[in-house]
Amino acid sequence: MSQLKHLIKEFPRNMKFCFAYGSGAFKQVNNDGNNMLDLIFVVRNANKWHAENLANNPKHYAQPMRFLGPKVITSLQEESGANIYYNTLVKTSQNQFIKYGVISEISLVEDLLDWNNLYLAGRLHKPVKVLVEPDENSQLRTALVQNLHSAVHAALLLLPEHFTEIDFFKKITGLSYHGDFRMIFGENKDKVSNIVLPQLQNFKQLYEPILKHFDNYVDIPRSDHMVVTCRQDTSPATRIHHLNHLPRTPQVKLVRAWSQGPRSKDTEDCLRAIAHDPECCEILEQCLKEIVLRSSVTQSLKGLITAGLVKSVKYSSAKIIKMLQSNPPQRLLLKSDSKRIDKIVETVVKKTETKNTEKRIE
Repeated sequence: MSQLKHLIKEFPRNMKFCFAYGSGAFKQVNNDGNNMLDLIFVVRNANKWHAENLANNPKHYAQPMRFLGPKVITSLQEESGANIYYNTLVKTSQNQFIKYGVISEISLVEDLLDWNNLYLAGRLHKPVKVLVEPDENSQLRTALVQNLHSAVHAALLLLPEHFTEIDFFKKITGLSYHGDFRMIFGENKDKVSNIVLPQLQNFKQLYEPILKHFDNYVDIPRSDHMVVTCRQDTSPATRIHHLNHLPRTPQVKLVRAWSQGPRSKDTEDCLRAIAHDPECCEILEQCLKEIVLRSSVTQSLKGLITAGLVKSVKYSSAKIIKMLQSNPPQRLLLKSDSKRIDKIVETVVKKTETKNTEKRIE
């Protein structure tokens, strides 16, 4: 942890919150220990932060973004995708490769409370390593806790009456993955299990204070046994309770999905009706998938601009190789496939560098 805190000294200090996440921060199944570290910087004034970072670390930004300046970068960050600006494949002074995202405090609070993107809100459903704590009485600290409560309400709606503790944490983790187009090609199909199983104790620690507020609705025995059976109340009255405590964006989508045709468009009436519907789980799942699909597609498209062609190809090829490594039937193809991918990347990089050199000569 001290090494990570030392790492962020290379960046502007005016951060309201900072955390590391993913396989570079936590042990996962099939993790070789050399994974890129993912960081998120939450800032009060994005324009000011990018201006200072551009002055100190201009090479972190792909061309032509570094020449367009902080105003354009901030505009791209806050007006498209999931309101995050990523710099990827950045080599630190400690010779470690990192990917870091920058988001304004307001945008993060909105996602945590409303799930309008379910992007960083989803990442914060899982254990993270906090490097800079939010202020004691800040709205951000409250929103972080509320986000965990919302995850429990959603997960319980999607689970049957009886389930295991692992099922519970896998359902929470899957909220922001099911619907993500990258899970079709480019990500390990067992990603959810690979996250939950090695970190079960971290999940328990994160959700233990939250679950104390759910004692009337679910029984999750306190045990170190991994397959402990849990039981929840699945009556319509309890479903109504969970539905009423979902974030605003899923509720809006639920009402729209339900109120097609002559049905009532009143939120309270719709949620009550959905609670009595045998397909309540499927309706909610579809609504959450729609949120995740939109934000994952738009943020990935933005990444082509913010990372630039060379880094985008390198980053994508690394993801594909990792996916092949994790898929047993395809492991025999890995050596030849990874060599081909590396050659393609090399060719693209050389062509791009040649073009850049020619432009500078002109």
